[in-house]
Amino acid sequence: MHKLVVLYSEPADPDHFRDYYVTNHLPLVMNWPGLLAWRYSFEVAATKGEAPFAVFEGDFADAAAMAAARASPQGRRVAADVANYATGGAVIIHYPVQDGTG
Repeated sequence: MHKLVVLYSEPADPDHFRDYYVTNHLPLVMNWPGLLAWRYSFEVAATKGEAPFAVFEGDFADAAAMAAARASPQGRRVAADVANYATGGAVIIHYPVQDGTG
């Protein structure tokens, strides 16, 4: 499994961000080829320091599937759309997920 995480900083207009994100951006995300699961939250908290305004997580089978999704026409539309709502900027990270047991 490979995870893509987007951390959004505080936007200029939080209400616009939330509305646009849910109404316009997420429908684009749902069309990403190879996306196995996704989740997001506007209720992000930090145990210390400043928390991001919002977070998105997307799961892919592996790094190649994520790269193909991002390079696809749908992925390019998703990337281009970020400027329409994320005025505070975004940090995108990705990594292979290591399973563990307690």
